[in-house]
This record gives sequence, C-alpha cells and structure tokens, in this order.
Amino acid sequence: MSAEWLRRAIRDFLIREPRRFVFEPPRSLELPQVSSADLYIHVPFCKSLCPYCPYNRVLYDAALVPPYIKAMHAEIDRYFSLLGAVEVDSIYIGGGTPTTILDELGPILEHIRRRFRHRGIIAVETTPDDLDSENLCKLRALGVNLLSIGVQSFDDRYLRLIGRKYRASILRPVISNALSAGFNAVNLDLMFALPGQTTDEALADLDTALNLGVKQVTVYPLFTFPYAAAGRHLQLQQVAFPKLSTRRQMYKAIHNDAIAHGLNRVSVWGFKKDDADRFSSVTRNHYIGIGAGAGTHLPGLFYFNTFSVAEYIRSCSENVLPVALQMSMNSEVERFFWLYWRLYETSIPKDGFARLFATDMRLKSLLSLARGLHLLTDNGNSYVLTERGSFWIHLLQNYYILNYIDKVWATSMRDPWPARVEL
Repeated sequence: MSAEWLRRAIRDFLIREPRRFVFEPPRSLELPQVSSADLYIHVPFCKSLCPYCPYNRVLYDAALVPPYIKAMHAEIDRYFSLLGAVEVDSIYIGGGTPTTILDELGPILEHIRRRFRHRGIIAVETTPDDLDSENLCKLRALGVNLLSIGVQSFDDRYLRLIGRKYRASILRPVISNALSAGFNAVNLDLMFALPGQTTDEALADLDTALNLGVKQVTVYPLFTFPYAAAGRHLQLQQVAFPKLSTRRQMYKAIHNDAIAHGLNRVSVWGFKKDDADRFSSVTRNHYIGIGAGAGTHLPGLFYFNTFSVAEYIRSCSENVLPVALQMSMNSEVERFFWLYWRLYETSIPKDGFARLFATDMRLKSLLSLARGLHLLTDNGNSYVLTERGSFWIHLLQNYYILNYIDKVWATSMRDPWPARVEL
C-alpha cells in the first residue's frame, strides 16, 4: 500500500465529494468581500540560509530591499482598491528574517494603518543575533506586541549542525533583554530529535529556556517535507530525518517536562503559562498575505503569490496582484480546514463542531473512536487532544498535510509561474 494511495483514501473518506485538489494560475481573480481579515507579511531576506529551513527565502541583498519594499506598498494599495478599509485583526511578520529590514518595516506598518483599520496585535519572528538593545527598542516603537525568537538549541554542537551562525553564549543575555523589553509575549523556538541528540539534551534546552523566565515555547522536530522534493531542491541531504521512535520518546518527555513547569499545551508543539499572551503564527482563519510566496486564505479561496522575489517586484510594479496559483475551496473543504487547525491547537470547541458536523455520522464515529483510543478527552466545552493524540496529529501533519505543502512549494521554487499543481 503506497503512502499516496493511503492519503487519497483518507481524503476521499472524509470529504464526501471525491476530488483532486488543483492549484492553477488565476484567470480572473475575484476576491470575496470581507469585513475583516488577518494580515501576513513575508520578508524573504536572510543573512545566512539555514539548511533545515524550507521557507521561501533568499540571501540578503541591500540592492533588492528598496524595490521589494516598493512592491509591498503597491500590493497593500491593490488590496485596498479591491477590498476597501477592512479591519485587520492581527499582523504577523515572518520570513526569512524580518529584522533584516527592521528600519523599513515602520513605513510598511504605517501604510497598513492608513489603508486598513488595524486594532490588533503585531507579531514578529526573528533570530537571536538580530536582537541587540537598539533593535529591541525599535521593535517596541513599531508597536510589536509578540516576539518569537528562533533559538533552536542552547548547545553549540547542534547550532553548528543546523547551520546557525551565532554561538550559544549570546542566548541568555539576548533572551533576558527581550523578556524585560515590554513585549506582551516572548516565544522561543526550540528543535528536538536532532541527529545524535539525546532526550536528556533536548530536556536540558527546554529547562534552560524555562529557567530564564520564558512563558511560551514552541518545540518541534525536523519535519518531513524539507527532505522530500523541497529538500532535494534546497540540497539538504546532509541532515537525516529522525526515527519515529526517537520523536515519540522525546515528544512525550518534552510534553511532560513542560507540564511539570506549569505550562499548558496550546498547540501540537506549543506550550505556555496561563498568564501569558499567546504567540501564534499558523492558526488564523482568514488572512491576506503580502510578499513573495505569501499565502492568502479568504472565504472559498486559497492562493499563493509567486515565490520569485524578482517576479514579485515586477508583477507589483504593473499594479496587479502577484498571484501565481489559486485553488477554490467549497464548503466541505472549508469545514475540514477549520477542523484541522482546531486539531493543531489540540482543542475542538463543541459548539463549532456541532455547527459544522452536526449531520456527519462518519466524523462523529471517528470522534468516538478517538476517545476510545484515549486520543481525545471531553472537558465539557471542548474535545481536547491527549499527549498521545497530539503526537499522532503530528504524524498526520507530517505524512499527509506537509506532503501537499511540499509539492506546491517545490514546484513554486522551481517555477515562478507554475502552469498547474495537482494534489
């Protein structure tokens, strides 16, 4: 039985109307009118390209920054002309490394505030070697509320292995300064199941972070998709993907250690203390993506901008949205999209489930089976994944969802304007 056959069988069972998912170039992109949406801004520039990272990024080139910023301004104006002054509930700035163009982010955020009604949070991800005292002050002055720092490890051996250029010795003062800078929340990204890493070493990294006073951590292993088609595209053969048994052992130990430190699980990989605001990058509902390779999800529609920085700049200069691939989403797909992200958050609100799946006996049967297998519990208002259930959702993400992302991204990295991607 092939993995592709199994993926298709699962999809056809869950979604009553068996279908292929097809991304195609937009012939006439008609945006649904919305009153509110979140906003994602993609900054592709990095001063060094970490070999494990699958995201759309290029080496920082000062000559590319002005035209890229100009293109983002044009794209913001284009959305304003199509949608009007929608309310922006949150702004998430990712990459790449957004702080490579920190001084240019201010005008971008001011432009957004002029065009849209922004009243929510601003979240930024960054790397430790960009967080000196001056940059921390600049981030706060921009109105950034939530900060995520890609620490990955406190051990120099593993930092070298995954291609990080900083030394572990800078991390403690950087994190302490960030925690005292006045952000609503500071999240640390840590990696585990690195080649040769032991469970005790992974727990030591987690304990170090929490003993510094961090109230939220995202702890994740190397994912499958950088080592499939996208991995070959990025020439990543030197780092081996960890064994399932290794990930299972480490995940359970990390989960239990985080709970013992007084944190609660807020996603498959995320843990935080109750009194901390939550940093979250992926579980937004409807959002608009600005930048090369950024995705957009609006009611009934999902699409990607071209991944090519040069083509993104050229397209925006012609006053058109730089959309390379789009896929329509019917109500059946939309409701499973909602369910998947609630599973990622490890909690399914009962009222939302009843509203979307009230007549779906297959889903109700699967829910009962999951409870019988101790993958889910019922806390009264929600169905909550257990530690065991969270790990198996991680496997679903790796072997099912990320396989699709891998195919779309690998194609988009090779071709700025793909003719078609069928999943």
